[in-house]
Amino acid sequence: MKTVSLVLGSGGARGLAHIGIIHWLEEHNYHIQSISGCSMGALIGGIYAADKLDEFEQWIRSITKLDIITLLDISWDKSGLVKGDKIINTLIDLVGDIKIEDLSINYTAIAADVNQEKEIWINSGRMFDAIRASISLPMFFTPHYYNGSHLIDGGVLNPVPIAPTFSDNTDITIAVNLGGKMITKPITVDFIDQNKNSNDGMSEKINNYIQQLKKNMDTPQEINWGAYEIANQAFDAMQSTIARQKLAAYPPDRIIEIARNACGTLEFDRAEEMIALGYRKAQESFT
Repeated sequence: MKTVSLVLGSGGARGLAHIGIIHWLEEHNYHIQSISGCSMGALIGGIYAADKLDEFEQWIRSITKLDIITLLDISWDKSGLVKGDKIINTLIDLVGDIKIEDLSINYTAIAADVNQEKEIWINSGRMFDAIRASISLPMFFTPHYYNGSHLIDGGVLNPVPIAPTFSDNTDITIAVNLGGKMITKPITVDFIDQNKNSNDGMSEKINNYIQQLKKNMDTPQEINWGAYEIANQAFDAMQSTIARQKLAAYPPDRIIEIARNACGTLEFDRAEEMIALGYRKAQESFT
């Protein structure tokens, strides 16, 4: 069994491909000993480190477009459209309010302090504070106040954060870049997890929580996303360029790439496709 330092990149809903990659690694006797994650990579990596990936996967596979809208608590703040409290509280209900020090593997979430123009590595304290800071996509999420600084999405400075793994004593470093070359063919699902239709009391609890949110929803169901889509496309292009530079400067042992147009930033209702894509891309990278 090979030990792995796993670097999980940023990229919104494309990050659900991380789940399929993790499944492939586990099925092929790779033991993940360390995770460094940015944005969605920090979220998936943290949930995996907390040993709650199965519960999260069951829940995310059932997400609909309306559920996504329900979880967006509009802030109308000039610093960002969404506060993020509903999303984080939902995940805490699913996973638990865990401290990074209590995780079974080494974990680092990457955020960015743009005022100081530097990366912030968060590897202690409340895991969901680290995740909330790391997922703070500019213009979309409001910045997260953490240890005296307002932090935003780590992808602004380092979308594939390899450096936190440099001191790891593992057999192989695997980096997942969600800003890969664009594709022209549609995604096809050729792998379906046998557990995708399974359920348990925990995921039922979270689905019930979402239903309750719908009843009390004060979020407009029709939002003009045009400006945010353009901003996200620009952000993806920027991240892709930075990722190529980082990977060239600090090449990992193995790179798994997901096309940056595989799905939209908020298309979390395409979980099955993205998980299957991640599994397939991992398999292709090792054969």
